[in-house]
Amino acid sequence: MEPITAFQAKIVALPIENIDTDQVIPASYLKVTDKNGLAEGLFYNWRYNADGSPNPDFVLNRPEAQGAQILIAGHNFGCGSSREHAPWALQGYGFKAVISTYFADIFCNNALKNGLLPIIVDTETYYQLVSLWEEEPGTTIDVDLANQTLTLPDGRQVDFPIDGFAKYCLLNGVDQLGFLQQQEPDIVAYERDHTATYSTIK
Repeated sequence: MEPITAFQAKIVALPIENIDTDQVIPASYLKVTDKNGLAEGLFYNWRYNADGSPNPDFVLNRPEAQGAQILIAGHNFGCGSSREHAPWALQGYGFKAVISTYFADIFCNNALKNGLLPIIVDTETYYQLVSLWEEEPGTTIDVDLANQTLTLPDGRQVDFPIDGFAKYCLLNGVDQLGFLQQQEPDIVAYERDHTATYSTIK
């Protein structure tokens, strides 16, 4: 997992509320067990017409959306069933972060465990970001995970919350298993020092 520290990136807005994980990645893509090819399925039913051709009216198909790495999404993003494939598809497409006023808990946890940063902002900031995209496509903002801030083009800084353990993992590019593996020297030392003292056989 790549560490997330600070980065500047283009935004693209999809201001639709209650986007569920089936809309993020259709069930037909859940057969795979890795991330390969999932970018193609991201928002598949919105990105493509019935004949498989790109839908020119969908925001991600607009030329000015190309290269965006921050998705501004509507309230309650990622609701519905638990699918690790949802953050996988977003990452495969190129997104590093998703900004919303609220994320479904399961999606939020899956995103954090897989290196996708879910950023919660207040309603005022959310609408400012949507307006920036609509008025000036190609707008970039700065994300600083260490300080938990967004910096908007006008210089305004916005704080965002994140779980402390998840923040540590993202900054260091490790998942939960990786974190445990980092503790191996302490685990070995503990077992060495306590083996002779404590017996697990009674």
